[in-house]
Amino acid sequence: MEKDQTIKLSDFTLTPYLKRSNLRAAWQILTTVFPIVGLWLLIPFIDTSYPSISVKIIILIPILSLLTLFSLRTFSLMHDCGHNSLFRTSRLNRLTGFFLGTINAIPQFPWSRDHAFHHRHNGNWEMYRGPIDVLTLQEYQLLSKRNQLLYSLSRHWIMLFPGGFFYLVIKPRLTLLVTITNFIYSIGRELTTKLINRDFVKIFSFSTRLKAHYSGYGETSGELIDLFANNIVVIFAWIFMSKWLGAGLFWSCYSVVMTFSAAIFICVFFVQHNFQDSYANGEQQWSSLLGAIKGSSNLVLPPVLNWFLADISYHSIHHLCDRIPNYNLCACHNHNENLLLGAKYLKIRDIPGCFKYILWDKDLEKLSTL
Repeated sequence: MEKDQTIKLSDFTLTPYLKRSNLRAAWQILTTVFPIVGLWLLIPFIDTSYPSISVKIIILIPILSLLTLFSLRTFSLMHDCGHNSLFRTSRLNRLTGFFLGTINAIPQFPWSRDHAFHHRHNGNWEMYRGPIDVLTLQEYQLLSKRNQLLYSLSRHWIMLFPGGFFYLVIKPRLTLLVTITNFIYSIGRELTTKLINRDFVKIFSFSTRLKAHYSGYGETSGELIDLFANNIVVIFAWIFMSKWLGAGLFWSCYSVVMTFSAAIFICVFFVQHNFQDSYANGEQQWSSLLGAIKGSSNLVLPPVLNWFLADISYHSIHHLCDRIPNYNLCACHNHNENLLLGAKYLKIRDIPGCFKYILWDKDLEKLSTL
């Protein structure tokens, strides 16, 4: 038995780091949202001050880069709200999470419930196939050559960019349309039958008809409310920004920010679970403790990048206890680092190599390359 398998969760010192601070959380929100507002206010000034398109683009590059990083931080703080770990109360976390979700155009409550599933099964690749839903090696080998090629292309790192834009900008709106369409269609299809039977209650059974099961956004009434509310706020914000900046300028800038910020956080999420020698067991042999320690990589990044990621780089500790606020993660990691035996540490140069691990060999219980 490996040495790290003798470690128990009780060996870790976690409780002192569970303390949440409304003041620190509020400061994090303010120092994230205000810069975003300020940077967007600069864009129309630059647009009117410089007639040359090439000059505008050169000046806009650092502004859009900063907006991308602050959008990334917004998502990271929203992630904390989903774990109910940013503020001291559930209500503050839920309200703030919804607000941050509108900034990144994604329904926060459904996202957080889906993310909780990931935490419950991390390292159990029989239950959870990672952030890109990988195939087993055996399933891949049964595919035709054409489908194998399509699979490898769909999991290529370049797909982070169109995939990121779809994930934030398109998917929540598409889900809303599909949900409404399914609701109307199901009523129309059964209207005659139910009227004949005078079964009026089932005609308007919103809790079952409004679900969009494939999306992960409509499994409960709370998720549906968040989906509708998020879309209403986001679409009105898009209309306002398009009128204020002009549709062309707004969507040019907004698309760049959303695409690159989503690509970065999806990339981070991917490499923190798909890497060489990642813990990848099946249901019977799975250990949640080893899934946290050896199934989650820790990123060795410059402090400024860690700030924009809200210290999610310390991922093993986060998986050991997702109720630890981001502002306590570094200290908790440092205090318990001697217990993180077998934990993976990745530097920026290691990230590209992680994108080879897009298959799960269920017989050997390890991630595999094509």
